[in-house]
Amino acid sequence: MTFTGLAADELEARGGGWTAREIRQQPAMWAATEQLVQVLRPRAEAFLAPLMARSDLRVVLTGAGSSDYIGRSLVPDLLAGLDRRVEAIATTDMVVGGAQLLQRDVPTLLVSFARSGNSPESVAATEIAETYLADCRHLIITCNGDGALYRRHHGRPGSLVALLPEATHDRGFAMTSSFTSMALAARRILLPAQPIDVARIGAAADQVCADHGGSLAAAANGGFKRVVYLGSRGLAGIADEAALKLLELTDGEIVAMAQTPLGFRHGPKTFVDGQTLVVLFLSNDPQARRYELDVVREIAGDGIAGRLLVLAGQGDGLDGLSADLLPGLEAASDAELSFPYLAWAQAFALGRSLALGRTPDNPSRTGAVNRVVQGVTIYPEPGRT
Repeated sequence: MTFTGLAADELEARGGGWTAREIRQQPAMWAATEQLVQVLRPRAEAFLAPLMARSDLRVVLTGAGSSDYIGRSLVPDLLAGLDRRVEAIATTDMVVGGAQLLQRDVPTLLVSFARSGNSPESVAATEIAETYLADCRHLIITCNGDGALYRRHHGRPGSLVALLPEATHDRGFAMTSSFTSMALAARRILLPAQPIDVARIGAAADQVCADHGGSLAAAANGGFKRVVYLGSRGLAGIADEAALKLLELTDGEIVAMAQTPLGFRHGPKTFVDGQTLVVLFLSNDPQARRYELDVVREIAGDGIAGRLLVLAGQGDGLDGLSADLLPGLEAASDAELSFPYLAWAQAFALGRSLALGRTPDNPSRTGAVNRVVQGVTIYPEPGRT
């Protein structure tokens, strides 16, 4: 295996072997996840049908860190596709403010995302939901059959558990194949009528990681000290995750920000200087695309950013802009674009980490952060035992 020009033995020696493999394995994991969802389909339909028949149903997507960003990336499509109230609420917010965030008499489907399922907030959030809600059901999407979240909900009435292929339980520090595979599983379970072309997005991700033209490696070695990721609607959640990947894998040495393109004008644009790389995840939706291209042309015209890069599935309107056109995605939905876009961001974060001499599989030099969050005490709610 080579990865953005680096051979497998070099990646291993430099502490990036697991992260590189888990980024590269994603197309295979997406195919395996699609097969798993098809097997689960009859149970999922029987579980979800009576819930979705309720017009007052509230769907809450929850997780911590990257798992929270999965939910954020899904909200716009689920709102449109389910025609129900859909929100993303982090487990880290729920354990602090469950009384304010959950509505007792509103029937709720809590969709929990967890790579390991062993983060203290993961199980606590489901318990808090059951405490505060009169009618609560659970959809658990996890990568670890030994995790506390899986063990609590597997086989329980009122819970449907999707356990993803074991290889998605990333051994590297950062969530990579776990993120995209859980996102795919949620889309295919909750929006079965909206297909994802797994072969198409897998081929595009393979091309991104192979980096035949060397543009990704050149960006990773470009010396940028700051990076801004821009994305609209569901791609805003992908921008959040891209920024987090860069922070994690560079151990905070590269400062990363995620914004919506239009929101970027409202103050955050002051972040940009000559050592800043600005990356736009360009939508294929014609209306969103108009606004996004206006913003990046404005950034290009300012001449302040060190570099501006547009990732795109379609080439229309990109004249005069530095762009990486991903192959075969001209007719892709934004949901489909999100997978190879994130593969690019993961690969960039890995390459930038290696360029800085970090060890991506375990990037924290001080041990201040861990693969599974530690040190969290879950306190009982006042007046409750």
